Amino acid sequence: MNTGIDPNLFPLFTWMSPSYPVGSFTFSQGLENAIETEIIKTVNDTTDWLANLLQFGNGYSDLVFLSAAWDCAYETTQVNKLLELAKSYQATSEYFLESSAQGAAFLNITAKTWPCQPLDALQKNDTDSPLYPVVVGLAARGHNIDKSATLSAYGHAWLANLVSAAIRLVPLGQTNGQAIIVALQQTLSDTIVHALETGPEQLSTSTLMADICSMHHETQYTRLFRS
Repeated sequence: MNTGIDPNLFPLFTWMSPSYPVGSFTFSQGLENAIETEIIKTVNDTTDWLANLLQFGNGYSDLVFLSAAWDCAYETTQVNKLLELAKSYQATSEYFLESSAQGAAFLNITAKTWPCQPLDALQKNDTDSPLYPVVVGLAARGHNIDKSATLSAYGHAWLANLVSAAIRLVPLGQTNGQAIIVALQQTLSDTIVHALETGPEQLSTSTLMADICSMHHETQYTRLFRS
């Protein structure tokens, strides 16, 4: 029976599932501190915060680096340069922890269960911090998964994870959480298009308040999340 679903996308559905063991549920990108300090208190606050992260912060930069990794997946020298550039965009130690921990977990499990040449090469290169969006981009190219589809799946997973954190922390109801995701669909779509058109050398971000909250989170007295 023809389901109408491209079988090449099956790995992507698996990788971006909340059940894929990369530990994304343990991170909040400074959202926890923004809620602790009452910068974020409502549904509208949460929506605006995530929209800014998506358009001008880590949400956007992740998509740009993922796109660039997909493009250069079979060029080891370029991959190494991209990883170094991506590291420089981690504005705080917790941002770096979040991306490198998820990247290492994704590389470990995916190289064993969905092996491909770009991931094999990355493992042989023995990099100490395989940042998450770069590794996802390499895996997608290695399995001939459409780049736009990969960015869309990654962006939706990124957004859903932070909404899930906000549901627990603000707190918000499940319906409000879904309303935020719906409200940000066009923003996400526009950001994906922008990321596809932007090379890493053209990238810039500007979410100073989120960066400060991430820094403060490092010494926050009580924490549920690692970032």
